[in-house]
Amino acid sequence: MTHRSRRVALATAVLAAVFQLPCLALAEGASLPGPWPTYNNAYDGQRFSPARRITPKNAGTLKRVCEAQLGDAGSFHSGLVVIGRTLYVTTAHTTVALDAENCAIQWRHVYKPEQPEVYAVNRGVAYHDGRIFRGTADGRVLAFDAKSGKELWRVKAGDPLTGVFFSSAPIAWKGLVFIGAAGSDWGARGYVVALDAKTGQEKWRFYTIPMGDEAGADSWKDPASAAHGGGGLWTTYTLDTATGELFVPVGNPAPDYTPDRRPGANLYTNSLVVLDALTGKLKWHHQFTPSDGLDYDFGAAPALYAGGKGAKLLAAGSKDGNLYGLDRSTHEVLFKTPVTTIENPGVRPTPEGVRACPGPLGGVEWNGPAVDPHSRAIYVGSVDFCFLYKSEPEHKPYTGGLYFGTTAEPIGGSEAARGWIHALNGDTGGILWKYHADAPVVAGVTPTAGGVVFSGDLSGNLLALDAKTGAVLYKRNTGGAVAGGVITYETAGKQYVATTSGNVSRMTFQTTGSPKVVILTTGLAKDEPTIVAVAPDPAPSSGGTPVEHGKAVYAQYCSACHGQTGEGSVGPSLKGEAAKKDAAQVAAFIKNPKSPMPKLFPSPLNEKDVADVAGFVETLK
Repeated sequence: MTHRSRRVALATAVLAAVFQLPCLALAEGASLPGPWPTYNNAYDGQRFSPARRITPKNAGTLKRVCEAQLGDAGSFHSGLVVIGRTLYVTTAHTTVALDAENCAIQWRHVYKPEQPEVYAVNRGVAYHDGRIFRGTADGRVLAFDAKSGKELWRVKAGDPLTGVFFSSAPIAWKGLVFIGAAGSDWGARGYVVALDAKTGQEKWRFYTIPMGDEAGADSWKDPASAAHGGGGLWTTYTLDTATGELFVPVGNPAPDYTPDRRPGANLYTNSLVVLDALTGKLKWHHQFTPSDGLDYDFGAAPALYAGGKGAKLLAAGSKDGNLYGLDRSTHEVLFKTPVTTIENPGVRPTPEGVRACPGPLGGVEWNGPAVDPHSRAIYVGSVDFCFLYKSEPEHKPYTGGLYFGTTAEPIGGSEAARGWIHALNGDTGGILWKYHADAPVVAGVTPTAGGVVFSGDLSGNLLALDAKTGAVLYKRNTGGAVAGGVITYETAGKQYVATTSGNVSRMTFQTTGSPKVVILTTGLAKDEPTIVAVAPDPAPSSGGTPVEHGKAVYAQYCSACHGQTGEGSVGPSLKGEAAKKDAAQVAAFIKNPKSPMPKLFPSPLNEKDVADVAGFVETLK
């Protein structure tokens, strides 16, 4: 051990003694640059910030420093990463580096898809050794020079024609980039890969749907069903650098709502899979919902922490509506606490329709729990949203595209989607407090050493809550749905808060706005932000016929709800009765939609966009 290593180890031990914490809690992310170096800040996934300049006493004085309008409208779920003074953020097609103090754009890369995209969404980047990494909606993984934005390599790591794409924010460690294939709802077979950070060469691959002689294959009683069995990965990952364990959250089986088509427990869907990060070998797993028929993904990365008696624990949030505490040594479930309405959790769809809560858009979504390692309080956002599941008279074979097997409809009215932020005791799972948000909470939740918890909701509110009581310290509407990262960091002696704003996806969430990053701080005399805007992404409007343009716009804004070919998803099919509308009627409906479809005109869609989308929809009949 070098002298410097001894000093770091001694300092860590002293801090651990002061806060009465095992060294592990402070050491797991110690080698990372900062001040917010991964999607969840440190490899341990805690999302905890040591910043303490913003407190319950001054949080109410937050004012905007600047706003960066990113120009690529559509789904905006990106986590934010800050290295030095540079903030990195992604949209579905762009990767942007901007100044973390004033929003000045340093560089911007626009990706032009090489194949048809499965679902145009991206949740962020990984940083490692001067490089930035991200996935794409057509199955590619890209690497950039972090300073210049120059593309260093591009590899095709998945085939979008089989439903595979990369929406999750990767993480990188020891020269490897870890990323998993999404596409459960499109009948993909999920997997995790480790790529060489310098070359993009694949080093190992682990399939989350085992087949043949792979461990767990016997949990698919009909082996043929595993070929399109789901198990996608769509958020980010957690890493214990002390043990070399990679914690992988695995999504739902496919078809989503017809488990009789895939008898068995369907490993490793809806599971926490723990791999050896250097080899990809399975170390252990825990399945939260076997033989799932309600789309209850385990989609969010877990948070690792130390319990009051020093035990190595983790907190995990699932779309089944529960927050789980697991012992990482014994793999025992220590607690299971509901954080949404839960009703009929094991029900199967019927021809008449059966109600279940949460529905496929509820529970804990792509941003999971956060942990304050000092108080051991767990903070988690959630969606309270019930659905009606209906079975169909006959099973349709898999032919590509969305693979739900039957339908699920949102229950609206007084039971429309709601949102919560819960604080829980990390030792017992008991609820300490809960905050009822104005809309679903899918954004990141960030506790701080200053005693403030930051998050946001899909009504567009940026929130600062008292960590001890849940009292609202600050609430500001950002002008667009908050569906991605909400982070805080310190540079040049000031603490900043940065949030995403603007998201159009999942129509049942009433999402609005065009993607932008908003940066705030305290100590400003006026709320007069500098506005930085980039040119709109040219991808949907570049060249081609009106129908080709309409197809590109449809893929970006409409396919997530209505399916790639209008077959329907969480939104209705555009075939059958809907096909009776002519192009003028379709255009009129886009301009003046009925709830829960979001209003997209006159922004982000203009007259030409609407007309061309309507023309393309006519071709889907």
